[in-house]
Amino acid sequence: MSIFGSIMSKVLGRTPPSPVTPTQAKPSAQTSATASSQAATASASVPPGPQVDVAAVLDDLKKKAAQDLDWRHSIVDLMKLLSLDSSLGSRKELAKELHYEGDMSDSASMNIWLHKQIMKNLAANGGKLPDDLKHLI
Repeated sequence: MSIFGSIMSKVLGRTPPSPVTPTQAKPSAQTSATASSQAATASASVPPGPQVDVAAVLDDLKKKAAQDLDWRHSIVDLMKLLSLDSSLGSRKELAKELHYEGDMSDSASMNIWLHKQIMKNLAANGGKLPDDLKHLI
């Protein structure tokens, strides 16, 4: 299973067929009508059935973890919490799976992008994000 698939499976209990790809349009170029249309499309793409409370799943795992892991802000900590390899090599592989087009040698920027994409994909596939992470989608 792919790294992306492992993350989705461990958090949502299912694996989506493919990741939601990042949009090409810049937010500043969008009109409010476009943004409303996209919001309607995004909500329509959520699979039927009960939503999975992402924070509840991950906070429960955090309680059982030996380390204090900040899954809300760190892709490395999120991967550790899910018992996945969080090495730079694994994060680069995840970046390839999610079609990252940035400089992979800039790991800080890549990590921020990865975390945002994982949160977007969780939300797009039936995950309910906590309010403090909704700005990422």
